[in-house]
Amino acid sequence: MIEHLRHMAIFARVVDEGSFRAAAKAIGLAPSRVSETVSDLENFLGVTLLYRTTRKIALTNEGRMFYAHVAEMLRSAESGLNDLNALSLEPVGALRVSMPAFMSSSSLATAIAEFVRRHPQVALSVSFTDGRTDLLEDGYDVNIRAGWLDDSSMMSRKLGESERALVAGTGYAATRPRPAHPSEMEDWDWLRYKHRSDVTTLHGPKGETVKVLGQARLEADSIDALYHFACENLGATVLPEHLAARGEASGKLVRLLPDWRLIPLGFFAVWPDTSRRESLTLLFVRFVAEFQSAHAPHALPD
Repeated sequence: MIEHLRHMAIFARVVDEGSFRAAAKAIGLAPSRVSETVSDLENFLGVTLLYRTTRKIALTNEGRMFYAHVAEMLRSAESGLNDLNALSLEPVGALRVSMPAFMSSSSLATAIAEFVRRHPQVALSVSFTDGRTDLLEDGYDVNIRAGWLDDSSMMSRKLGESERALVAGTGYAATRPRPAHPSEMEDWDWLRYKHRSDVTTLHGPKGETVKVLGQARLEADSIDALYHFACENLGATVLPEHLAARGEASGKLVRLLPDWRLIPLGFFAVWPDTSRRESLTLLFVRFVAEFQSAHAPHALPD
């Protein structure tokens, strides 16, 4: 029986996710391996647990009865882990985290590295993507999000802010007069981030606010790609401070309108209010937030 506990947990995940493919993605296994595991469990029990079609799965009567017991077993196990982690000096468990790809070299990534170093019994899986991820559908325990919060049903904690900078490739900027006012950049080539507004809003030293549309020569869904294209002298773009500073230090980027300020980018940890690994999730979020506060006085990425 003991060797089939893992099989039971995978079976329950298939039911929860609604398909072998979705369960495989959440668990981190190949869909064929998940299907094989459920088949092995059915062979062990001598019953059919799932009806399989090309489009969906459905529980048999035996499967429905068995799933209720397995789900209760897993809830008890998760509750036990949460209670243990709340009391233990050394937390144990696994967390799946997603965060923007452009933060892979930021101080938040450094905080995650330090968390892993300090807690060797915690297994962390981190997905770096600039696309929007869904906590529940994609099977993450924690999302680290940049600049937007709209999940009223989720728990959240602000981790910090990053200034943003208006930059252009050194070679591209050399072909044009250096702008003294945002309106002078309407005829520049712009590199746009797909998940942000086409309008760039800047706040001047005297309190004025100016919106610039400009011509989008290229659009990308990756901040790292925009950094690369700017270094390739394709136009002007807005980057998080740590990338702008990197490009400036290398001589590939120059800052434009340094007296004008863009709205900072906020970073937030978001997790379900009914987290399966509540104590471990809270420990992780608290650690990252406190690390940011201690090592980045202005909560800016390195």
